[in-house]
Amino acid sequence: MENNMHTHSLPERRLLAIAAISSLLAACSSLPTQHDAKIQAAWVVLGENGQAIARAVTTDNICPSLAQDGNMVAMNHRAGPSTLPLRKTASKPEDSKPSDFPVLTCEAPLLPTTKTASVGGRDLPIPKPVAQKIIVIGDTGCRLKVADNYFQSCNDSEKWAFREMVETAARFKPDLVVHVGDYHYRENACPEGNKECAGSPWGYGWDTWQADFFTPAQALLKAAPWVVVRGNHETCVRAGQGWWRLMDPRPLKRGRDCVDESDDMRGDYSDPYAVPLGRIGSEQAQLIIFDSAKVPIKPLAKTDAAYKLYMEQFKTVNKLAESADFNIFIDHHPVLAFAAERKKDGPLNIFPGNLAMQDIMQTLNTTRLFPSKVQATLSGHVHLFEALTFSTDHPVQFVSGNGGSSLDTPLPVPLAANSTPYTEAKLDYFSNSNEVGFMTMEREQQSWKVQAWNKQGKLITECRMQGNKTECSNK
Repeated sequence: MENNMHTHSLPERRLLAIAAISSLLAACSSLPTQHDAKIQAAWVVLGENGQAIARAVTTDNICPSLAQDGNMVAMNHRAGPSTLPLRKTASKPEDSKPSDFPVLTCEAPLLPTTKTASVGGRDLPIPKPVAQKIIVIGDTGCRLKVADNYFQSCNDSEKWAFREMVETAARFKPDLVVHVGDYHYRENACPEGNKECAGSPWGYGWDTWQADFFTPAQALLKAAPWVVVRGNHETCVRAGQGWWRLMDPRPLKRGRDCVDESDDMRGDYSDPYAVPLGRIGSEQAQLIIFDSAKVPIKPLAKTDAAYKLYMEQFKTVNKLAESADFNIFIDHHPVLAFAAERKKDGPLNIFPGNLAMQDIMQTLNTTRLFPSKVQATLSGHVHLFEALTFSTDHPVQFVSGNGGSSLDTPLPVPLAANSTPYTEAKLDYFSNSNEVGFMTMEREQQSWKVQAWNKQGKLITECRMQGNKTECSNK
């Protein structure tokens, strides 16, 4: 019987082998990526000069690898698992406990040329050369505080609506997310028998950071890189240990980690830095990030160490502002906005901007407070949205403090005649809202469109910024 089987030559066999391998690789690449279950969170934070840093929190005892454009790089160890000794906190000793971090925090810088990156099968958002759409949120955690006898309904997504707001904001597909501070509010235990917050973690350890921030913020952590601003809830006597282990983009250094109370002058203050936003047309824009976490309400004595420290930091702000045509100054405490407080059935008390900062800033920059190239300022702290423009030469002020934590009483509109957050500023436009929500800032060719939205994505206020001129209207 004649054999009709063909034998392949060596080159043909090589070609067949290559084809088989290619087909196998194609099949593998089409399989769903397996996520590393030990990774609790993975995100990108922007630091000094806009340096992008990939971060990951894992229950593993080694750091995961970071894939950048297909190249695997070992992530660096930032903070190892630890139960930190109990230190002085903002609460009484009986309402405090040691901060437990049974996780490893890892990090690695992203190269400026990176097109794709992932950690443990989770894709990371890559910074864009020009950030055109920015989401701004702030004051987001669920308040559990014995001193105020205030226990927010952390188990009710309507009464603590941070997650819903985040998911709405993520649908806007931002290039960048800015959080203006106060991530962590669950300081004390939920009282026994309180169903609204029953079972909530509390204290300053990882479980609380995870519940108050990382889990509900997931949709925005996936959507874009973050710029993080420190709030008064992240001082050393509060959630400062987690701030330095998890959030701040700069290196974690012994002595400024809020572990030892004797080092708090280092741990509670950090230098300003700039995050470039790229150039559109002839305009180079940037964010200037300022750590106001520890700033008091009343002016500091000129002999106070904190006064001297803040004065040097505001000199740095002036220098940083020279590097861009359009600067947005971002800190936690509003300099040019109002705060409101109503105790029980008493009258509504309205307060001006932060007097301690105003005092230092006017010493340096006279009555404008800010250097001439700062055209806008963003803050939180007051649990409202606010927009304020001035007929005097002052930057427009936005407050995005309505991110989900217990909301403040809204201010009356119109305000009483001659109301002002600063004695040398004449108010032109003012609006505010105590609906849970967020802001968007969109760069256009010659201007910025700034909009405030509620948690469902309903427009509240719209402003247009062009140079030193801003016009706003209610929607």
